[in-house]
Amino acid sequence: MAEHEESSQVSVTVRVPAKVNVQLAVGAARPDGFHDLANVFLAVGLYDEVTVTPAAELRITCTGPDAGQVPLDRTNLAARAAIILAERYGRTPDVHVHIAKDIPVAGGMAGGSADGAGALLACDTLWGTGASREELLDICAELGSDVPFSLVGGAALGTGRGEKLTPLDVGGTFHWVFARAARGLSTPAVFREFDRLAEGRTIPEPVASEPLLHALAKGDPDALAAAVSNDLQPAALSLFPELADTLAAGREAGALAALVSGSGPTTAFLVRDAESAGKVAEALTASATCRSARVAQAPAAGATAV
Repeated sequence: MAEHEESSQVSVTVRVPAKVNVQLAVGAARPDGFHDLANVFLAVGLYDEVTVTPAAELRITCTGPDAGQVPLDRTNLAARAAIILAERYGRTPDVHVHIAKDIPVAGGMAGGSADGAGALLACDTLWGTGASREELLDICAELGSDVPFSLVGGAALGTGRGEKLTPLDVGGTFHWVFARAARGLSTPAVFREFDRLAEGRTIPEPVASEPLLHALAKGDPDALAAAVSNDLQPAALSLFPELADTLAAGREAGALAALVSGSGPTTAFLVRDAESAGKVAEALTASATCRSARVAQAPAAGATAV
């Protein structure tokens, strides 16, 4: 592969958003163990920042809430992103990757995927590889099902196992509150529980909800609230029953809709406006059903160098 000129920058920082799934339709397990999805992603304004700096060898560090739960070895998607990009361009991944974490860990908001996308864009910029957008997205898909959306941001329909993206129009700003749970949930464990609960049932092919796509395009929070859905929610609640109390507390506080975000255990509450968001967040914090509550708006931009 042709050599590319090195960037003169000492370090590169990329800001990358969390996501909420406003629809997560899950098909039956495939022979490869994955599930076909109709996954409507919405990027929200909670961010991790990933900084890469030239180093003697690949090293990962992390600060922020729950940083102690983040793997600092080569299983981290940020490390894997650096390794794969380096291999494609015939170089060694000798960088220090620092993750300033603000997205909940193991929370169903694609924090690990965000870090993978952030590190990929940061290394690409630092090394001046000249990789195309399509090549970066291909590497993202190799890293994981949610990673391509973390790079793209905005709103998109993910099909296949979620990695095949179709951008969606959003006609306004949506206001959200996210409640962090007392512990995490493993995404593979939630899918296994989905399969267990689905035994003996015919699982329909996952398709995007037309009313939901229309609500996004109009920017209508009431219509969106009526259409949100998450097929993984029963499995998440089966493994973490206390989440039902958090969902109930948010609804009682006036949220238009309450659902588990992705595989959980973060719970997401759609509200009408910024004032409502503040009230719902305050009520959730006072309810003692969650560790903390955060306010955010959507859609948000994808991975961006800052």
